[in-house]
Amino acid sequence: MCNQAVSLVAAELERQGIATVAIQLLRNVAKRVRPPRALFVPFRHGYPLDDPLNPARQHAVIEAALRLLEISELRPPVLVDFELSSP
Repeated sequence: MCNQAVSLVAAELERQGIATVAIQLLRNVAKRVRPPRALFVPFRHGYPLDDPLNPARQHAVIEAALRLLEISELRPPVLVDFELSSP
């Protein structure tokens, strides 16, 4: 799905009271559109969770994204980098 569209949908869901986290592949789009919470991942296009044969990395990405919902001191908009040292 388009990085910009995901960010815009996330912003509207947040306005309706639903917390969101977008996984972003394009930093410049995330900075311009400013989704409420976004995890920037440095993977190739079409692979927001990285290699399809690496479930440990996929779980690490999802867990990192969900942790953004738990950090109360972060106020939207938030853009956090995924740490590649993860599996």
